[in-house]
Amino acid sequence: MDYSRKISERQWNLPDKGELESHREETYMDDIIQKDHIQRKILEHLDGIQTVFDGGAGSGRFSILLAKQGCHVTHFDISQPMIDKAKELAEAEGVLDRITFVKGALEELHGYNDRSFDLVISFDAPISYTYPNQNHVIGELVRIARKRVMFSVSSRLGSLPYLCNPVQKTQFILNENSSDPFVQWCVANRSNMIQSFRFDKQHTEQVMADGLLGGQQEIEEYEAGHAPWCITYTFMPDELERVLRGFGVKNIQLSGPGAYGRTIPREILAKLMSDPEQKKDFLDFCYQFDSNPYVCGMGKDNLMAIGDL
Repeated sequence: MDYSRKISERQWNLPDKGELESHREETYMDDIIQKDHIQRKILEHLDGIQTVFDGGAGSGRFSILLAKQGCHVTHFDISQPMIDKAKELAEAEGVLDRITFVKGALEELHGYNDRSFDLVISFDAPISYTYPNQNHVIGELVRIARKRVMFSVSSRLGSLPYLCNPVQKTQFILNENSSDPFVQWCVANRSNMIQSFRFDKQHTEQVMADGLLGGQQEIEEYEAGHAPWCITYTFMPDELERVLRGFGVKNIQLSGPGAYGRTIPREILAKLMSDPEQKKDFLDFCYQFDSNPYVCGMGKDNLMAIGDL
């Protein structure tokens, strides 16, 4: 088993992952924007869809949404804490009977027959965590789809600004008094992160060239018994489109969830999110802006693709 798989398993199986991930839209404004964008795309592309495979389904944000639309969903995830939380939320929403929960890794989809599901989705970049097998995983996800695929992967152009902004996540904290441990850490360490930051041109150029975030440092941390963030492959827009076309996907649409929101100061974002009328108008415009193919590479975290078979 390669290190990316082992690191991913350990990271996502931390005991608190299911609970923390289920509250992201209450904690981070970029998650509100990104998931609103994905939800709109899903609801616009459900014609003829009855069965869905959700790969890397997490705590069920989109599995439950699709089940509430009447779809039968296979919720597939590497993390038992995530699956347990998703079951709890699905039961509360009254859709437990329309979701099948499966624990597994995206690298191992050989048990599913070709064209098994009308729609295959994978959001919040689990594909990118399967490096160096990301293209194979895309091919497998396409293989089991009958009508349509919808993916989001880590965006290379969207990720590069992080390398020059150690406090970028702080911009999107909805409530700085949140009990979320990462929020507390970000707030407490903001000044230190700014003072200690140095721009590493060589590293930044290397990521631009090969698209890889993480590697030997994460491997060493894993070997020391810790749970580092997953080694992540980041895609260029034309690269993702080329890979999808190579597997027979047609009518590909790319978008960059969060491209507009990342230009807004935290204080203004928080103001908008606290006013229901302004929040609705703002998210409406974010969706229009972020769906423009000219900004698809600069989504906050993800590059999103939709295509037909």
